[in-house]
Amino acid sequence: MFDFTQVESFDRESVTLDKTNDAGIATMIFAHGAGADKDSEFIRQVIARLNENGVHVLSFNFPYMQQRKLDGKRRPPNRMPALQQAFSTIIEAYRGELPFFIGGKSMGSRVAMTLIADDKVRAGFCFGYPFHPQKKPESLRLEPLQQQQKPVLIMQGQRDALGNEQEVLSYQLGQNIEVRFYPDGDHDLKPRVKSGYTHKQHIEQSCTDLINFVNRLTIKEHS
Repeated sequence: MFDFTQVESFDRESVTLDKTNDAGIATMIFAHGAGADKDSEFIRQVIARLNENGVHVLSFNFPYMQQRKLDGKRRPPNRMPALQQAFSTIIEAYRGELPFFIGGKSMGSRVAMTLIADDKVRAGFCFGYPFHPQKKPESLRLEPLQQQQKPVLIMQGQRDALGNEQEVLSYQLGQNIEVRFYPDGDHDLKPRVKSGYTHKQHIEQSCTDLINFVNRLTIKEHS
């Protein structure tokens, strides 16, 4: 499914491939956000649900995060070119026949959207796309979304500090971009207690939305 034998000095400990129990309907790359690695509780929960529904998922650590795991020292994310290179290495290693999706959480999804034009990629997904830095709504990161035509599903909290519902609805996004908002959710889709919703509900619903998105596109692919 993925072949890393041709990649020089590749750290095999930086990737995890979670397969379904059957042939599967699709394969995904899931990239982590700036603060938590591929083994975060959020990512593990989402991957488990995807596996249950026929999606193979490869998760990986960007170089700075893998180094942190090795020496325990916190460090900032690599610059965008290095993040893109790490992600591209994973895309290039894909040898499977199933429809191929790329995406991730926050920063990971932003990197994915800059690479979605790759011929291998069928579509993309974003858990909390960082439309702008926190408290800097004028510094928009729309280009990766606007400069491509492949289907993308964005799962966004209504009050996400990096792009809330009111802000996102004002952006010029193409018809290929589908945005789902989760009531009172923050950047991690977590709602406040007073909202009447729970974080678990939003994670479950976002997983259902992503699985439905994959199913729609894979059915279309084989129809």
